[in-house]
Amino acid sequence: MLRSPRALLLDFGGVLADAPPQPPAPPELVRRLYRLVDGAVSERQIAADLTGGARRYSAWRDDAGRTADPVELPHARVWAEFVTASWPRPARDAVDREATPLSYAWTWRADWAVRPGIPEALAAATGAGLPLAVVSNTLCGAAHRDFLAAEGLAGSFAAQFYSDEAGPRKPNPRLALLAAEAVGVPIGDCWFVGDTLGRDVECARRAGAGAAILMRSPRTDREPPHPAVTPDARVEDGHGLLDLLRLARGSAG
Repeated sequence: MLRSPRALLLDFGGVLADAPPQPPAPPELVRRLYRLVDGAVSERQIAADLTGGARRYSAWRDDAGRTADPVELPHARVWAEFVTASWPRPARDAVDREATPLSYAWTWRADWAVRPGIPEALAAATGAGLPLAVVSNTLCGAAHRDFLAAEGLAGSFAAQFYSDEAGPRKPNPRLALLAAEAVGVPIGDCWFVGDTLGRDVECARRAGAGAAILMRSPRTDREPPHPAVTPDARVEDGHGLLDLLRLARGSAG
């Protein structure tokens, strides 16, 4: 039986929201980049470099996750290292100047949707006096913030921590520790809810969270095995998280 938490730390993608896979070179972003560089790079080349860049950035994230204390790359460095390295200097400079809004556009998903049961779970937790914080790896946390605000969920959170803003990347425990500190609850009294073993559950373990909850998402099923990493509980969605909270709080009473 899990001990009732005093706060919840929740991942964004796969926990609070999810979306079908998006092509790494959305046509509107390709056209935006083409206009930005005044046609110095063809739309076809831009699409190819976005596709390759997404693949290279993903590989970097996987490699970084195996280091002791991974940190996020600045927006400009992501574009320079993974997308525009072969572009003419003026084009690279133009992207560098717009790296943050471009990162927002590359991160945003028009078909993000709040996961089933999440509004109910958040409402129950806040109603019980539990502070909530977002703890998420992302290229651009501002896009996540805006989505939560648009869905009317931003007010549920006492704090939001994103890797591009805070610096550390999960499984670096510092990201979770910063969130626990921000909500004023010792990490040992927090539940950490994520959808991956290698990043979320490992982060929770390294940070010393009171419990590591694995919420299944499509990414969970694609993740390589992590036999040494085991969550304290598994749930399918927000409804399962709510049931788990009720069970823990009932046992505490």
